Amino acid sequence: MGLLPKGVKDFQVDGDGRFEVRLDAACTAKFESQSEVRFNSTVSGTLSYGQIAALSGVAAQELFLWFPVLGIRVDIPSSGLIYFDVGVIYKRFSLSLFETPLDCVPLSSPSSADARLPSKNRSGELRYKLDQDDAQRPVL
Repeated sequence: MGLLPKGVKDFQVDGDGRFEVRLDAACTAKFESQSEVRFNSTVSGTLSYGQIAALSGVAAQELFLWFPVLGIRVDIPSSGLIYFDVGVIYKRFSLSLFETPLDCVPLSSPSSADARLPSKNRSGELRYKLDQDDAQRPVL
């Protein structure tokens, strides 16, 4: 199964199923003609039977917007489909698209590429900063 793209240089999994994968660089993989998935140089989450939860470092494109992928699951017994939880919807794909690892094209600048794809920690920092900025604005 090729849920992660080509270019994995290191990975760790602990006894509770928490994992961290390091890629050569942040990159974009394209499949199913117009669907794209972006990967940070570090991807992490928690593995369990039929799913990956608390996923960080992956985003999927819907129309022109990028949404962080919060989790990935498959049906048990298998329906031949895989679901990407992007918060507002589940993107559904055929499992056959992931039989082999995807080719992944590095993003232009590794330092700016990771900044474009919010991890769980960065999105929380951004939300905090936006809340602080809103608190300082006058209310009419």
